[in-house]
Amino acid sequence: MTDWIFGYGSLVWKPSMPFVERCPAYIRGWSRRFWQGSTDHRGFPEKPGRVVTLVPDSEAKCWGMLYGIDAGELEEILDRLDYREKGGYQRHQLPAYPKDGARTPVQALTYIATPTNPNYLGPAGDEAIALQILEAHGPSGSNRDYLMQLRNTLVTMGTNDPHVFAVYDAMTDMEHGRRDG
Repeated sequence: MTDWIFGYGSLVWKPSMPFVERCPAYIRGWSRRFWQGSTDHRGFPEKPGRVVTLVPDSEAKCWGMLYGIDAGELEEILDRLDYREKGGYQRHQLPAYPKDGARTPVQALTYIATPTNPNYLGPAGDEAIALQILEAHGPSGSNRDYLMQLRNTLVTMGTNDPHVFAVYDAMTDMEHGRRDG
């Protein structure tokens, strides 16, 4: 039997878990936003990075990666993911729709950081988010690399995420000295 995990942030390009199947997929009713602080991976408590979470959005479709997990390995994988996502994320079950449309939606475990967690940073303008990302670095590497990897993987998948792409554009403008206003 296969269990399913849907990733929309670093799990898209760096699953760090064994899987029996992997395919692009999307969830409905949620938007990806750089509204979660990272004090354990892409920043530190005194200078948090910004990573993505999901926020309710009835009209949205969020693309990510769907992983089929061997049921016999699920408990060990979830222990590792719970540790990886310890900075404010909670498990949720959401229907995920494989991109190829070859199968019906599957219920997939998804980690979401809600506004009630202590690392939640909430909304900010694209430039403010980009600046914080440029300045943050943590044990898992630079926050800039996180944004770059996420954006590049979404491009490779042929998907669009206006928020991720706008933050990326703001960051590259800053890196090239083209700050507006």
